[in-house]
Amino acid sequence: MAEDQQILESDHLGAPPRNILLNIVLVILLVLIAGAGGYFFQKFISEEESSMAPSPVVETPAVANQTSPAVGVMVPLEPFMVNLAKTKGSRILKVTVTLELNNPAVRPEVEDNRQKIMDSILVLLSSKTFEDVYSIQGKFKLKDEITTRVNRFLALGHVREVYFSEFLIQ
Repeated sequence: MAEDQQILESDHLGAPPRNILLNIVLVILLVLIAGAGGYFFQKFISEEESSMAPSPVVETPAVANQTSPAVGVMVPLEPFMVNLAKTKGSRILKVTVTLELNNPAVRPEVEDNRQKIMDSILVLLSSKTFEDVYSIQGKFKLKDEITTRVNRFLALGHVREVYFSEFLIQ
């Protein structure tokens, strides 16, 4: 009985060093697992970001012909020079516009209505303030408004796009 008591006491005294050693091993193991998890998480995030970045598109000539629409008929207009609204003549806008038509048959119609188209655009431009046309969004809105106004005079087709080849505010 005394021997059993001694064995139990020796086992009890020997247990704490095993617990400390076991705890150290577990902490090291957890640190390694956390480090590996962090590494794989970072690798996953960086791969996801690189997949979201735009990649250069290489097209073969056959694919390029199918996806890009043909350029329409281009009709340049004379430059417009107007005083901007609410500036008492202190700000001037000079714009040169080119119209892209969807159909070559529309060109004679544009030529027949050139004076009406020019007048409509001139009235539109002179109604704009500096704040209306200074920003990029303002320029895109102006393109849309010019397209709408010109399309009122066309029956055979329509204006596909409006391009500014000159846009000067002084």
